[in-house]
Amino acid sequence: MSLAITQVDAFTDTPFRGNPAAVCLLPSERDAAWMQLVAREMNLAETAFLVRRGGEDGGFGLRWFTPTVEVDLCGHATLASAHVLWEENHLPAGETARFHTRSGLLTAARRDGRIWLDFPALPEVPADAPDDLVRALGAPIRYFGVNPIDSLAEVDSEKTLGALRPDLVALRKLGGRGLIVTCRAGADGNGYDFASRFFAPGAGIDEDPVTGSAHCCLGPFWSARLGKTEMTGYQASARGGFVTVKCRGDRVQLGGNAVTVMRGALVG
Repeated sequence: MSLAITQVDAFTDTPFRGNPAAVCLLPSERDAAWMQLVAREMNLAETAFLVRRGGEDGGFGLRWFTPTVEVDLCGHATLASAHVLWEENHLPAGETARFHTRSGLLTAARRDGRIWLDFPALPEVPADAPDDLVRALGAPIRYFGVNPIDSLAEVDSEKTLGALRPDLVALRKLGGRGLIVTCRAGADGNGYDFASRFFAPGAGIDEDPVTGSAHCCLGPFWSARLGKTEMTGYQASARGGFVTVKCRGDRVQLGGNAVTVMRGALVG
């Protein structure tokens, strides 16, 4: 039996930009080892697996796999999953998508021409930067903090951020899922409030193109510094992408677009 699989570029409305994710809707649960093999075969930052749930809660079970590990939270593959459910008529166009995940119930809704994800806020706390982090990044660090899944480092400018060529072997030793590197947007504005990059070599992703879940940390971080509860972040990867962030207490809403770029079938 073959299974449909769809590749979606998330946090963009332009094909071949943003962050690609594969989405597979399963007729029933499959074991984690099989899902990991599929994710390795797809070789994208994330492959999402959905299973429709019955009962009062309804919605879909959702799990995310990089080519090497299962992760607890992923923004772009959740946005891609919601996009597929609506586009392929698995869910009525006006209905909120409900996802049961390792990080609790997550939802996605269509508003104002975007998909809005409701995610937990993951604010960082200040910490002492590891001794070799500056050497690994190749740039001075203004601030360093950690949250339950990632580390965050602030640098002085977009020029510094764009020039980073980090030592990925050294970053792998940091622990956690990955390292968010961020800075305030330049004086010319460019239509966004802050910029970031995300490195997760320990999870099999040297640099992630656009990381929705990193904005669960970036939102509270920049909200406190800019005095704003609604902001736009630009992830300055080679592909690039924009994430709109609304801070709502212990939750954040992440807004973005998505576009389907490929449909196929798994036959293994």
